[in-house]
Amino acid sequence: MSRGAPAGERVLVVDDEPDIVALVAYHLAKAGYRVGTAATGSDALAAARQERPALIVLDLMLPGLSGFEVLEQLRADEATRDMAVLMLTARREEPDRIRGLSLGADDYLAKPFSPQELVLRVGAILRRAAAGGTTTSDTITAGPIAINRAEHRVSVGGQLLDLTATEYKLLLILAERRGRVQARASLLEAVWEAAPDIQTRTVDMHIQRLRTKLGSAGDLVETVRGFGYRLKGPDTRSS
Repeated sequence: MSRGAPAGERVLVVDDEPDIVALVAYHLAKAGYRVGTAATGSDALAAARQERPALIVLDLMLPGLSGFEVLEQLRADEATRDMAVLMLTARREEPDRIRGLSLGADDYLAKPFSPQELVLRVGAILRRAAAGGTTTSDTITAGPIAINRAEHRVSVGGQLLDLTATEYKLLLILAERRGRVQARASLLEAVWEAAPDIQTRTVDMHIQRLRTKLGSAGDLVETVRGFGYRLKGPDTRSS
C-alpha cells in the first residue's frame, strides 16, 4: 500500500475510455483504495451521491455532461460539494486547467499519465484534506479561523469579522484549497471572474486587507513569491 493511503477510502473513477478506467482502477485498488467507476457525467453524479467517495478522478471529456458540468454540479450540491476531485484529461491548455481549478478541483493530471503518479496524487490530496482542518457541510476551520458557509460568516477565535463579500470569497477559496498555492490568475478567475491574463494588483491589495482583518491569524495567509498565495496547512513550510 502506498505511504499514507487511507485504507479502504472509496475513490470514484470517471472516464469513458474503458482502458483508462481499468488502468486507473487497478493501480488504485492495488494501493488499498475501494474503487467505483462511471463512464458518463450523469452516472458519475448518481454514483457520487450514492457511494459518497472520498475522491473522484474525473475526466473532462465525457459524453453528455462534460467534466466541467459534473464538477459544477458536485460543488453546487450540499451532499457532494466537499468531495475531493482530481481532474484527468487530455487537454493541456492553461485556460482549461484554470477553469477546472476555479470550479473547485483539487488537482489536475494530463494524459498520458503515470499510474504511479496518479496514485501518489490521490494520496496527497486525501492526506491534505485530512490535515487541512475540520470541514463540515457548513463550516471550515483553519487554526483559529472558522468559516460558516451557510451564514457567510467568518470568525477568529470566536470573534466575528466584518469582511466584504469579495474578502469572504477570497478567504473561502484559500481555505477550501488549504496548503495548495493559488496563482494570482487563478484567484482572479475564481473571485473576480476576470480573464486570467489581466495584469492587476487587485489580488495583492485584497490579501493585504484580509490579513489586517484576520489579525494574528493573518500569518496563515502566506505569500509564495513569483506565484501567488496559500493558506498554510499544518505541514506547510514557508518558502
